This record gives sequence, C-alpha cells and structure tokens, in this order.
Amino acid sequence: MKNHIRELRTRQGWSQADLAERLDVSRQTVNAIETGRYDPSLPLAFAISRLFGLPVEAIFSPDQETA
Repeated sequence: MKNHIRELRTRQGWSQADLAERLDVSRQTVNAIETGRYDPSLPLAFAISRLFGLPVEAIFSPDQETA
C-alpha cells in the first residue's frame, strides 16, 4: 500500500518520533509504514486519518500491481 505519511508529517514539521508519540506507536513503526514495509491496522489507519484531518483514502492507496 502506498501512502503520503512522510509528506504530511514533514509539512507539520514533525519527526518520525513526534508522529509516533502522537499515535502511541514506536518510531520504527512509523518508519516501516512510511517505507511501505508495513501496512497499518485499520484502527491505526483511522488514527492517522484523524490526526491529519484527512480521509483515509487521501493518505493511503493500493499498489498498482494489486489493484
């Protein structure tokens, strides 16, 4: 799954650690999501959506190969 978390995070001026703290996850989890090595759970995806004030679909999109 592709995502725009890195861009959204940097626009806010947050480090990965800052975002992780706001989401109550580890910095490694944020890094893995940003690099596409880990797809967040649905509750975490909704928490990210609420934090940035955007719909889930504006942050995450399926990879072209699996669509």
